[in-house]
Amino acid sequence: MANFSKSGVPRFAAEVYQNAYLPEGGREVNAIVTVTATGGGTSGGLPLFAAGTDPAGSGAGTGAGAGAARSHGGVRHAGVVIMVDCSGSMDYPPTKMRNARDATAAAIDTVRDGVAFAVVAGTHQAAEVYPGGGRLATAGPTTRAQAKEALRKLSAGGGTAIGTWLRLADRLLADADVAVRHGILLTDGRNEHESPQELRATLDACAGRFTCDARGVGTDWEVKEVTGVASALLGTADIVADPAGLAADFTRMMEAAMGKEVADVTLRLWTPQGAQVAFVKQVAPAVEDLTGRRTESGPRTGDYPTGSWGDESRDYHVCVRVRAAEVGQEMLAARISLVLPAPDGGTQTLAQGLVRAIWTDDMTASTSINPHVTHYTGQAELAQVIQQGLDARKSGDADGATAKLGRAVQLASASGNEDTAKLLAKVVDVVDAATGTVRLKAKVTEADEMTLETRSTKTVRVKK
Repeated sequence: MANFSKSGVPRFAAEVYQNAYLPEGGREVNAIVTVTATGGGTSGGLPLFAAGTDPAGSGAGTGAGAGAARSHGGVRHAGVVIMVDCSGSMDYPPTKMRNARDATAAAIDTVRDGVAFAVVAGTHQAAEVYPGGGRLATAGPTTRAQAKEALRKLSAGGGTAIGTWLRLADRLLADADVAVRHGILLTDGRNEHESPQELRATLDACAGRFTCDARGVGTDWEVKEVTGVASALLGTADIVADPAGLAADFTRMMEAAMGKEVADVTLRLWTPQGAQVAFVKQVAPAVEDLTGRRTESGPRTGDYPTGSWGDESRDYHVCVRVRAAEVGQEMLAARISLVLPAPDGGTQTLAQGLVRAIWTDDMTASTSINPHVTHYTGQAELAQVIQQGLDARKSGDADGATAKLGRAVQLASASGNEDTAKLLAKVVDVVDAATGTVRLKAKVTEADEMTLETRSTKTVRVKK
C-alpha cells in the first residue's frame, strides 16, 4: 500500500486482483482494481500525490515515494451549489417546503469556512437565492447567517425543469476559482417542463465540469431522472421518502462533499496492439458503467472519468480482450493509471497497476476465477436483474418479475448484500433465498418499490 503523506492530504494507491492464467487461445482478461485515497478527508489541505508502479500487478499496492503538492495558489479549494425544488408540488403537503428549507439550512451550517457556496431555487426556471449577482459567497459565520435568512423567502410555485437548475449551477461554479466543484439537487416531482432530450443535452454539457448528488423527496418523482442526473455527474442518488428526513440526509451529503480534496481524477487504461476494451465499470460502492465515457488520450490509451475524491476506496472492473497466444507466452494485457491534470498542461500519475495475461495448459489454473472478479460480476448482475424485475412488474409481467427478482434475492444472499436483501423482501415474499424462490407481494408501497430501484446499484465489498 501507499506510504501516507504527513501533510494530511490524499495519496493514491492501486491494487489489482485477477487470475492472469488463460487457456491456449484464450482472449478475455478480467481484473478488479481497488483504488484508495488516504490521508485527506476534511483536512482542507492541498493535494499531495505519490506515483509508483506495481511490478507484480496482482495485489501489491502502488504509490510509494514523495510527490509534489498541487498548488492552487489563491484559489478557494471547493465550491458547492445547492439546488432546491420550489415547484408548486412542494406545497403538498406544506410541511415539504418547510422541511426543504430546514434541510438546506442544515447543509449550509455544514459548509466549511472558506468554501464557496450558493443556493438556487428551481422551478421551470432557475433563480439565485443567495448570494446573487452570478457569484458564489465564501462560507463564514456572516455569510451562513445571511444565506439561512434568504431561505425564508423560498416559496412553492411553478413547474419543474431540472436542466435549467443544472445549467445555472454550472455557470456559477465555472465563474468561481475553485478546484473541487459540487452540486446538491433536491426534487419532488417529474421533469415535466423540458423534454428528456433537453435534460440529456444539459447533462452531457455539465459532465466532467462538476459532480452532483441528487435526491428525490416523497414518491411523486421519476427514479430514472434522479439517478440519471447522479450517474451523468458522477454523484450519488437516493430517496428521502419522508420529508422529515431531509435535514439529516442533506447534512450527510454536505459532510461528504466537504471531504472531497481532489477533483478531475481520471482512470487511464493502456492496452497492447490488437487488444479491445470490453468494458470498464465502477463496481463499488455502486455500479456505474464508464465504458461509453472513454476519451482517447494517446496511442492505445483511453481515459475514464472518476470525479472527485476524499478519504475513500473504490473498486473498478476492467475487461480486456487480447490477441490469442500459445502456451508459455506472457504479455502485459493492460496498464491502469490514476492521473490528474498537471499545472503545466500535462498529467500527473497518482498510482498505477498492471494486468497480465499468461497462457497455460494447466486447466486448474486457467479455469480458476479470481474471487474479487466473481463477487463483482454477481453484484453487477444483481443491479441489472433488480431493474429488469421492477420493469417487468410495472408492465404486468408477473412471471418475468418473479424470475428476475428471485435471481436478485439469490445473488444478494450469496454475496452478503444484506441491505439490498432487506429491500427486496419488501417487494417479494422470500421462500428460499439460496435458490431464489420467491412470490411477488400482492401489495407494495410506492416508497418501498422506489427505494429498491433507487438503491439497486449499491454494492458490498469483497469479504476479507
